[in-house]
Amino acid sequence: MISAEMKIYQMLGLAARARKLITGEELAVSEIRAQRAKLVILSNDASDGTKKKVSDKCTSYNVEKHVFGDRASLGHAIGKESRVVLAVTDSGFAKKLSGLLNEL
Repeated sequence: MISAEMKIYQMLGLAARARKLITGEELAVSEIRAQRAKLVILSNDASDGTKKKVSDKCTSYNVEKHVFGDRASLGHAIGKESRVVLAVTDSGFAKKLSGLLNEL
């Protein structure tokens, strides 16, 4: 049986390979502003400044936001260096991930 956490990491990997994932604070914020981000995931170990900036943007543009995992595992899940902010730009992936994240 695969844990919900593993499913989330696998889903993020799929989204990354499908090019439906934007990583990094600045790029994620511009995706939120352009209203292309459907779901934002912040790592637990993001700096307070990053958390505040991304949370405020998500709130003002009404984008769902979750705090999940640490920067190393988020980066590993998408085959990159450590990542703090991930923005999902596809509504299908966002819906599936949202369901999994809400289960936790």
